[in-house]
Amino acid sequence: VQLQASGGGLVQAGGSLRLSCAASGTAFAYAAMAWYRQAPGKERELVASITKGGSTNYADSVKGRFTISRDNAKNTAYLQMNSLKPEDTAVYYCNARIISSTFVPHDYWGQGTLVTVSS
Repeated sequence: VQLQASGGGLVQAGGSLRLSCAASGTAFAYAAMAWYRQAPGKERELVASITKGGSTNYADSVKGRFTISRDNAKNTAYLQMNSLKPEDTAVYYCNARIISSTFVPHDYWGQGTLVTVSS
C-alpha cells in the first residue's frame, strides 16, 4: 500500500483545513486508517483513527474539532480540521494498518503534509 497525503498549508487560528490520504492498491478497504502528527521537538502522536468498519477514535486535544472519515470507493481517508489552533501546527502523517492472515500488523506511512496555524 502506498499512501499520498495532501491538503496541508498555512491557515489562521480558527480556520479549517481538510487533509486527504490517497491509497494505492486494493487493500484499502481492509485497512484501519489513522492520522498522526509530529510537532518540532516533539514525538509523533496519534490524532485520529478509523477502523475498516468506520469506528472512530480521537485524541483528547482534537475532540470536537477534527473529524476523520474514509471513502472506500475512492481509496481515500480524510481529516477535516476545524477551529484550528497554533498548537495544531505539525507535520501530519497518514497511516494504514493491515492485519495479515497470520494476525501480524503491517503499517504503511504517507510522506507527511505540513500544517501551520498562525495566531
